[in-house]
Order: sequence, then structure tokens, then C-alpha cells
Amino acid sequence: MAKKSKKQQTGGTPATVALTAAGVAHTVHAYDHDPAHPSYGEEAAEAMGVSPDRVFKTLVADVDGALTVAVVPVSGTLNLKALAAAVGGKRAAMADPALAERTTGYVRGGISPLGQRKRLRTVLDDSAAAHGTICVSAGRRGLEVELAPADLAALTEAVLAPIGRG
Repeated sequence: MAKKSKKQQTGGTPATVALTAAGVAHTVHAYDHDPAHPSYGEEAAEAMGVSPDRVFKTLVADVDGALTVAVVPVSGTLNLKALAAAVGGKRAAMADPALAERTTGYVRGGISPLGQRKRLRTVLDDSAAAHGTICVSAGRRGLEVELAPADLAALTEAVLAPIGRG
């Protein structure tokens, strides 16, 4: 029988491990994921009793051939033109889900902007700055992490830009 690593024993994900290693203050929120729920982000907001404006979803897009992470409130949608402009690109389209999963190391509905297998350039919707803390996926469905938007931006080297649509 294989010995479990410390990460597996504590139930950590690459995202929570990265936060702990960086010494960033954060709170992990776990909830029972319902596979029948139509929206991962809305489910998280409801389960935690948090406004959907403070819960952010992590989307992976292809901007001029380069995968790019967009972090936007679950209460809105991603403006692909604004995302492309934020990184100096011309065209953006949603990435193939299987490619996004392979590249980040996470499954859809659990993709975190933190601790990704391959670091991708990241754009955080500037509405995040209006909140003391925001919640993003902690790396699996049913697990969110709450942290200061400035800490998320610093750890992911994110650009802040108006990429969300209400």
C-alpha cells in the first residue's frame, strides 16, 4: 500500500498548499457539491451564504493562441474582447475544457487560479478590489478559499482589468 503524502493526509489541494507556503491569510470553505446543480459558482455562493458578487469563477480562455486565466464574479459573465485587450491580444475564445483541465491540473468546476500545474497569465476582474475578501475555487468541486483580492493578484501575478459583465 502506498504511503500518503502530507498533502493527501491533510486533504490539501495545490491551491491551499500554495497559499500556506506563501504565508497568505485565507479561509477554506467546504460544502457538499451537488452534481445536478446547474452552476458551480452559484452553488458555492448559496452553500456558503455569500453574495455571488464576492464569489469568483476561474475560466480558461485562448487569447491569440495562449491560454489565459480569467477570474470573474459568478454573478456575471466574461467579456472575451475585454480579456484579450487586458493582455494586449486581439482575439479571445473559451479554451477547450479538456485542454484547460490538462494544463491547470484541475477539473472543470474546480479550476483554481492558484497552484496550477502550468502557470498561466491571469486577469482578475477589477470589481474584486471593491471587496475585503473574495472566494475562488480551492482546487476541487465543493471547496472554496476566501482571501484578499490583493493577495490573489500578487500570488497569480494577475492584471486587474474590467473583464466581467454584470
